[in-house]
Amino acid sequence: MAKKIIVVGASSGIGKELALLLLEQGHTVTLVARRDKELKTIAAPYKSNAFIIKHDVTNFDQADSVFQKAVKSMKGLDEIYYASGIMYDIKPEEFDTEKDIAMLNTNLLGCVAWLNPAAALFQKQKSGKIIGISSIAGDRGRRGNPVYNTSKAGMNTYLEALRNRLAVLGVQVLTVKPGFIDTAMTQGMKGLFWLISAKEAASIILKATDSGKENIYVPARWGLVGLIIRCIPSFIFRRLSI
Repeated sequence: MAKKIIVVGASSGIGKELALLLLEQGHTVTLVARRDKELKTIAAPYKSNAFIIKHDVTNFDQADSVFQKAVKSMKGLDEIYYASGIMYDIKPEEFDTEKDIAMLNTNLLGCVAWLNPAAALFQKQKSGKIIGISSIAGDRGRRGNPVYNTSKAGMNTYLEALRNRLAVLGVQVLTVKPGFIDTAMTQGMKGLFWLISAKEAASIILKATDSGKENIYVPARWGLVGLIIRCIPSFIFRRLSI
């Protein structure tokens, strides 16, 4: 059955691949991102099913009106994916507040600005699915990029809270925690393992969203890594070079 879906952050990476797969499956999809040129390229083969909206997720005061516009264009909404995210390369000696605020704004506050109106709509209609693309980086506070970890940890907690509030109404809230994905965000990073393409990640995510799982690690083997990392005592964890 065809669904009406919003993908926020649809111009690149996992968001782009999710949008493409959903359109290929025959769903009606609104693609949201800053780069409308990329959105037009993605949407071109699916003119009757694809809507595009140029929007910067850090313009929080516009999120609700843009959300309502998307819902009106599609005459309803069944699912929303929040896939917008940024990560800066932070040096060990670096504390850059400007970069940190940018990551918090896109990864966490943009997520809240978009998913709050979705949650309100789904609460009213007593159905719907919210999928947040977070990261395994949010499972612990790693030394390498403190605020990126924080932004994803905050996103994880926010999604869990929405899940607890909305579950009784039949609304699903899923937290997706990818490991290393081959995207522009990871270009030039050293020591990556279990690296998969954004297309493969998107395929795993779409299959897992109907599995009944609330927390989805991509690929699944990262779930064991996450479990181990969460169980390591802090006094040991801080000695590890991760």
